[in-house]
Amino acid sequence: MRLWSTERVCADEATDAIAGSIRWDALKSVWLFLMTTGGIAAIAYTPSWGGFFGFLGTTAATICAGHSVGMHRLLIHRAFQTPKWLEYILVWLGTLVGMAGPFGMIRAHDMRDWHQRQSECPPHPSHGAGFWRDAWWQMHCRFDLDHPPRFEIEPEIAEDRFYRWLDRTWMAQQLVVGLPLFAVGGLGWVLWGVCLRVAVSLVGHWMVGHFAHRSGHQGWVVDGLPVQGYNIRGLGLITFGENWHGNHHAFPHSAKLGLENGQWDPGFWLIEAIEAVGLAHSVLGPHDRAERDGLRRVKAPAQGDGRFGAERSSS
Repeated sequence: MRLWSTERVCADEATDAIAGSIRWDALKSVWLFLMTTGGIAAIAYTPSWGGFFGFLGTTAATICAGHSVGMHRLLIHRAFQTPKWLEYILVWLGTLVGMAGPFGMIRAHDMRDWHQRQSECPPHPSHGAGFWRDAWWQMHCRFDLDHPPRFEIEPEIAEDRFYRWLDRTWMAQQLVVGLPLFAVGGLGWVLWGVCLRVAVSLVGHWMVGHFAHRSGHQGWVVDGLPVQGYNIRGLGLITFGENWHGNHHAFPHSAKLGLENGQWDPGFWLIEAIEAVGLAHSVLGPHDRAERDGLRRVKAPAQGDGRFGAERSSS
């Protein structure tokens, strides 16, 4: 079963996408504070090359294979298919990023997308506040609607015993990484490979989301929507392709996010490698689904011409 992500959000006549309150989320806020404190301690008190390379390796694995490929492109968008055992591994790696379990990630993603597809989008889900206020809202608070839509995850995910367990224990999953790190390099390696990694991942995820909804390069626009996506050039390698958010807004079902020349997309390279060894199939491209209503291709301006033209994208 493959869904548009927003099909999990079911609105009725009472649903109001605007009226609500931004409230401090104690669990999320304290979690980030602890991880940030541990990360600062890693750099200040336990500097080591081993800890540094452990940080780089675990960060790359959890963000690329986990968050970008497993959680975002596979679990949320069903942009490709894998054997269930491999799906579990990829989603588990995504949980290690430290944002939430699989149900929490699906809900946060789909509710944000649903908000951004309404005729009007509040400043929290649109990243419409200033830099520092948006940082506080996104990383320490939640937006609670007074009359929210009904949210339903498809049964094959919601009733999956592994995903139910993973969602209940998502914070404790850091022990699976932390214990081997402690055995090899002591507390210092744990601070590098768990605390600093989670802190950098959470802050980095927010920053990409903030800037990718405000300005940047656009290959496509979606007419009639209050929030557009933008591509942040130069960050393809360190975000594993998640910086091509304008492309993702245009083709949310696509496993490939870097669609134009020079748009490096390591997450898709990993999917291609998995496909090459026979462990991935049904990999969707940008034109493997009907295009979104209002989608327009944006042409680059001619030399010295600041105007942009637009043409209907092909399917």
